[in-house]
Amino acid sequence: MKTIKRFLGLLFFILLIAAAVLIKAGYDKYSDAIEKSPLESVISDLKSKNNYTSYEDIPSIYFDAVVAVEDRRFYKHNGFDIIGSMRAIYNDIRAKELLEGGSTISQQLAKNLYFPADNTPTRKIAEIFMALKMEKEYDKKDILEFYVNAIYYGSGYYCIYDASVGYFGKEPYEMSFDECTLLAGIPNAPSVYSLDVNPELARQRQKKVIESMEECGYIEDYQY
Repeated sequence: MKTIKRFLGLLFFILLIAAAVLIKAGYDKYSDAIEKSPLESVISDLKSKNNYTSYEDIPSIYFDAVVAVEDRRFYKHNGFDIIGSMRAIYNDIRAKELLEGGSTISQQLAKNLYFPADNTPTRKIAEIFMALKMEKEYDKKDILEFYVNAIYYGSGYYCIYDASVGYFGKEPYEMSFDECTLLAGIPNAPSVYSLDVNPELARQRQKKVIESMEECGYIEDYQY
């Protein structure tokens, strides 16, 4: 019994050291990224892009759909959501497949702006530090606005304006409830849910979006 306890204690110590090393490496990656490209500069570049769309020119239904399906505790956390991460892990284990990534909207934005091609464990840590900084510097509306202008919607559309015009032939503010909930589901897996590639799968994903909105209490505010 003593041998087992010693082994478990040693194992815990090793895991603790490994976690500390990983966190330090992630923080260093974050620090290096923010030093080379200050957040204010990166956001300024994003807002200067063609077809950048402001928060006021996007239906509130769309933002409700995005929050419900991507990060339902978005308005409660400060960039990193341990509760949401644990829920995602639980749901993935229960379903025996990767259904939820666990990243907050702020983390996804950080990845898209700073670490788009980095899939290392240290990137995940750096992404968390970057998300925390973003939420200190900007309010929730800003984060949502940046997010929908920086994510990929499939079929070569890299912002909400291009996706709305490309898929529906209309500007974002003109989107209906059906179009908002359909579009909100695509960024989860753009190559899979692209309306030009798999419209039926996109509709299946839309059902998940609407179910999430119902669970969050958003759906009762709209008629569809």
